Amino acid sequence: MKVNKKLMILTTAICLLPMFLGITLYDALPDLIPSQWGTSGEISSYMSKNGMVFYMPVFMVFCNLAVHAAFYVDPKKQNQSETLKKISAFIVPVISMIFIPLSFLAGLGVNINIVPIAMLIVGVSFMLIGNYMPKCRQNYTMGIRIPWTLHSEENWNRTHRMAGKLWTAGGIIIIVSTWFDMHLAIIPVMIVIVGIPLVYSYMLYRKGV
Repeated sequence: MKVNKKLMILTTAICLLPMFLGITLYDALPDLIPSQWGTSGEISSYMSKNGMVFYMPVFMVFCNLAVHAAFYVDPKKQNQSETLKKISAFIVPVISMIFIPLSFLAGLGVNINIVPIAMLIVGVSFMLIGNYMPKCRQNYTMGIRIPWTLHSEENWNRTHRMAGKLWTAGGIIIIVSTWFDMHLAIIPVMIVIVGIPLVYSYMLYRKGV
């Protein structure tokens, strides 16, 4: 499996798009721009204007290239789900396209509560990944890559079938909780959808699967 150059170029270009918006708004932007928000929506950290306009998009590009490199160097890359691969390839570009411009708007004085936006993105991502997780065959890049699933293909398949349902349900719960302002719901959901598959896989291993 060769590197999907078109996908890599497209996602890299998307990562860089916020830079051009930042250049357009550069004179109007303050010297310090919000870069992080707390769980209640308050701004908790700032970044310099140059950092947010220039360095952050470039950092996103490096993260994006690292994702594509991980796909390519996987010894079992032939087992990678093409759909799940494309979903994973667009995660970094989507983050770049949404959160960097939102930081610009916040810097310009627009009152933005970024927490529900982040939760919606996480929830939708969990649903998409959960839907395709059972179709993901054993590999070293995507999926639940722990010693027991990598040791046994049957363990991998059974763990991912179960985890797929959990991740899909978890995504729905996170999306619904956003409307009720229950932002901390993401913490127990994360514990469940990560912890239960690990325990389940280990139990299968103890049974010889």
